[in-house]
Amino acid sequence: MKRSLRRLVALAPLALFGAHSFAQPYKTTPIQITADLSEGPRKIYHAEVDIPVTVGPITLTTPKWIPGNHRPTGPVDEITGVVFTANGQSLPWRRDDENLYEFHVTVPKGVTTLHAHLDCIVTARISQKMAVLEWEKLLLYPAGVPVRDIQVQPTVVVPTGWGAGTALQPLGPASEVTTSVMPGSSTKYAATNVEQLEDSPVITGQYFHEFPLAPDVTPKHYIDVVADSPEDSQLRPQLLAELNNLVHETGAAYNSRHYNVYHFLLTLSDTAGGEGLEHGQSSDNGVGEKGFSDEAHQLRESDLLSHEFTHSWNGKYRRPYNLYQNDFEKMQQGSLLWVYEGMTQYLGNVLAARSGLKTQAQYRDVLAASAANLDNKPGREWRSTEDTAIAASILRGGDLAWSNWKRGQDYYQEGELLWLDADTLIRKMTDNKKSLTDFLHIFLAKGGNTGPNIVPYDRKELIADLDEVVKYDWATFLHDRVDVPNPRADLAGITQGGYKLVYTDKQTPSSRLMERAGGRRGGGGAPDLWYSLGIRLGMEGAVMDVRWKGPADKAHLTPGDKIMGINGQVLTNEVALEAVRASKTESAPIHLIVQSGFLLRQVDIDYHDGERYPSLERVEGTPDYLDDITKPLTTPDPASLVSTKEHDGQ
Repeated sequence: MKRSLRRLVALAPLALFGAHSFAQPYKTTPIQITADLSEGPRKIYHAEVDIPVTVGPITLTTPKWIPGNHRPTGPVDEITGVVFTANGQSLPWRRDDENLYEFHVTVPKGVTTLHAHLDCIVTARISQKMAVLEWEKLLLYPAGVPVRDIQVQPTVVVPTGWGAGTALQPLGPASEVTTSVMPGSSTKYAATNVEQLEDSPVITGQYFHEFPLAPDVTPKHYIDVVADSPEDSQLRPQLLAELNNLVHETGAAYNSRHYNVYHFLLTLSDTAGGEGLEHGQSSDNGVGEKGFSDEAHQLRESDLLSHEFTHSWNGKYRRPYNLYQNDFEKMQQGSLLWVYEGMTQYLGNVLAARSGLKTQAQYRDVLAASAANLDNKPGREWRSTEDTAIAASILRGGDLAWSNWKRGQDYYQEGELLWLDADTLIRKMTDNKKSLTDFLHIFLAKGGNTGPNIVPYDRKELIADLDEVVKYDWATFLHDRVDVPNPRADLAGITQGGYKLVYTDKQTPSSRLMERAGGRRGGGGAPDLWYSLGIRLGMEGAVMDVRWKGPADKAHLTPGDKIMGINGQVLTNEVALEAVRASKTESAPIHLIVQSGFLLRQVDIDYHDGERYPSLERVEGTPDYLDDITKPLTTPDPASLVSTKEHDGQ
């Protein structure tokens, strides 16, 4: 992939830096920032920021492009109450006319420290019992300076009686305890730089617990939990054993670690909302109140922790050259997100199976659902996988209407199939003596064990590292799967893995379990009619999406319609499913009564194939690489094996 000379010059010094080599700080005196979360339950945070300055005009900024969000999500519109003072006197300021994230202030004579007060209105990731701080909500620092060059020392204040977790290193007495923040206290942390502070979120809550993981592994690992009720913050022993496995499995899979400590930050709340955001030394994971309460609820969330943990290697340490920028103002270009997110999607699911967070059978069920979704997405006729990555910042958070024709962030699941294809191909070419793990030991472990750092890569390096594992035309392999539109999904990894994608009239055990358990990632109780009628239903018959060129599309059903009745009966889940089942023996079309705005109309869908649900079917006589891929690389914690695994239907 071509890069401009300016880009090559900019990246060359970075590639030479060691694990703890950073440029000289912008100021020898760090910025001091105190983040006050004591009014979090009232949905507002406060910050006091002291910035070393010299006389004259200065431009200060808040973050715009947040790493991991892949779009400009900096909450500048929620930052309020901004007041600048120096020597006790208020100073006038003016927002930049073009870059609304910037504030212009003139520093008077005799002033060496500029004080800023600001508040942030917080409407997500917060409840009466917990709060989450992602630092873009309160950060303020000099504009136009590389963020790893700006030194900053943070302090965090939490509500009385609350504990907290973060990967930041506390100073003083708090460093002698396991919790990262003393309950109800003001805790000062070791100085870092703005790049690393932005990468170090804080969770806090009344019901806080910190659990050490895999004590035999260095660096140390913890999972910090806050919940809306005390019983939910006590994680099941089996889950903790599976997380012990995960820590061991990542060491075997990636042959390196790129952090000084790692904290899984987990919020359990039906109020605070969901999240999955990677950071170098921690991850911000938000699920429903019962998200990990039992194996049934856990299945829907089974790859969350392993996915975000994998990002510490793939995405944070190794980062696409054009996605990494030296400040948070420049656009992060997403053309290689099929590696950053796509490979992580693959590895996160594989690691979840190896660790016991889900079973091998569940892995196959979930893979079947993902592959079928992509294989029945007509938008792939015109839009390539690379374009879904390039356009990531405009595809996130879109409406569901006609999303299968538009396509969304498909680089996740497309990347999963691509890297499964590469893994099984390597195994096939080497008689299962080598695998993608050999590539990961090269690609993710460059530089050995390091502290938090960023080492960019491009496609040329990917190809060279793959070629080091086994000689092959990897350039064409990637081009054919990424750069051009492909009407059908890349199912080669599944077939090379010893299975084939089929459709049956029965849901897989995993699909049935997730449907019963519900959760933030779907469910909702509506029947799955996507591969039969070609519609995706929401609550009370709302049509969320219609499959382009599918039976419902041909009958002119439209996203936004509401189905009131089917075949003369008021719509219920069972009535809808019975109509689909009966279609196999009925010659007449399925009759719908549909509300479109203020009008009612009849829609007839000419469909006669009954229920259709995706599944993987074993092809006898072929190597079973899928099960080889999901077998543990290390010895599992015995406590993780104590399970009935009822959700496998066994």
